[in-house]
Amino acid sequence: MLTTLLLALAVTAPADTIPALWTPHRVYDAKHKRYSDLEALAAEAVKHEVVFFGEQHDDGNAHRLQRGLMEAVARRRSDVILSLEMFERDVQGLLDDYLADKIDEATFLKASRPWPNYNVDYRPLVEFAKAKGWKVVAANVPRRIASATAKEGLAAVAALPDSARRWAAADFGCPKDDYFERFGQSMGGHGPSTPEGMMRFYEAQCVKDETMAESIVRARAAGGAPLVIHMNGAFHSDYRDGTAERVARRGVKKMLVISALPVPDLDAVEPKPDRKKGEWLIYTLRLPVAK
Repeated sequence: MLTTLLLALAVTAPADTIPALWTPHRVYDAKHKRYSDLEALAAEAVKHEVVFFGEQHDDGNAHRLQRGLMEAVARRRSDVILSLEMFERDVQGLLDDYLADKIDEATFLKASRPWPNYNVDYRPLVEFAKAKGWKVVAANVPRRIASATAKEGLAAVAALPDSARRWAAADFGCPKDDYFERFGQSMGGHGPSTPEGMMRFYEAQCVKDETMAESIVRARAAGGAPLVIHMNGAFHSDYRDGTAERVARRGVKKMLVISALPVPDLDAVEPKPDRKKGEWLIYTLRLPVAK
């Protein structure tokens, strides 16, 4: 009965009045080495220029907590921009038109290449932002450009025609640093078998990071320096590397990195190994895989 009632409310109520469903989790303040809560995290987040929320893309509980954080932030600030890895730069016009009610949702989704889990995991974020009048940024590079880079390296970006070049960042940095080492480890043997091939894969990662970083900084400058909340896969922002490092390189000083970590048992969490991933950690209960 409760589930039916909540679903009915979701259909009939404005998006900004539908509370995020409570989700089992634990919030850890890594800077002060203590457990805390989502409200304290939000109170800290609003003091910053850019907040990164690093997720595992298949972690449904983390997506619900993203919405919960947005609600908590909205009670404290109105000048907020939502930035998403999950939409690509070349659909920004469609996204703007949808937010402004110039096109309907079906038209928007048909042409904007939403991720397969959009309706369940990301639609609640976009709809909340829309209800609040927040700008939403399609931050990522088009996947066709990232795919070409993975095959040909950064030369693929240089070879783009003028009409497509603007969809990727103007400047790139792709050093072989700790981020590069972690990238290779994350591939777990599933990437290219040669160092050259792995480097091209890494360059595609750099193109994504640089483009998202440029998108974030540009949106913030155009919006009068509001708070930007950027949702991305945790690898893009853990350890303040990836997109986070490139945002900092573009002059943003006050950043906050959140890393969501799914675990099988919230009562057995040991934060010490994870403390350097972000200033705040959100442990979520790993959902069982459907068989």
